[in-house]
Amino acid sequence: MGSDDLESMSVLADPVRRELYRFVVAQGRDVGRNEAAEAAGIQRTLAAFHLDKLVGAGLLESGFKRLTERGGPGSGRPAKVYRRAAGELSVSLPPRDYRTPALVLAEVVDLLGAEEQAEAAARRAGERLAAASPGADPVALLAARGYEPYEEGGRVRMRNCPFDLLARTHPLLVCSLNLALCRGLLDGAGDDGIEAVLDPRPDECCVALVRRDGSSKNNHD
Repeated sequence: MGSDDLESMSVLADPVRRELYRFVVAQGRDVGRNEAAEAAGIQRTLAAFHLDKLVGAGLLESGFKRLTERGGPGSGRPAKVYRRAAGELSVSLPPRDYRTPALVLAEVVDLLGAEEQAEAAARRAGERLAAASPGADPVALLAARGYEPYEEGGRVRMRNCPFDLLARTHPLLVCSLNLALCRGLLDGAGDDGIEAVLDPRPDECCVALVRRDGSSKNNHD
């Protein structure tokens, strides 16, 4: 754990900042100050102050964008918008380094050609996750693991890949492991009406959930 990471995370000690951060992240797009202020139930100027604090801590990124389709004279200046920062922060006490052994093990899998064995292990891990929470909704379990599921276009997509660092160097391996883990989770939960499929999108998890009849799966079923 770097001291900079700890200082950045300490910014979230303020409950208003935590609410604003969670809202911006959950949208998966650029968010303006007015929208963020309304969601948090605070004044725009206060929202701007806290949002800029989150930018300064490296938790959000900011830019400028027109929030209406109007153009030309009278359309006004572009508004300041916010989105989740692309970087990754990690805090553990005492400091732990799980990234290096993960990268080493991924390289070993590649060198040994052990992709099938790795996928089988990931599937068993998914089954264990389901077994540890009998009766739990698979989407809720994925949310608890940091996948940030959301519904769009008749399927449940996942905004975050919890293994993003590893995916940058071993994308094919990580996508296959994510798919196997999700399939194991669905098998363990006994929900055979839902299927995990590969449906990659930039900056998101490569796996999506779809109903076998073509309808979506969400937390309200």
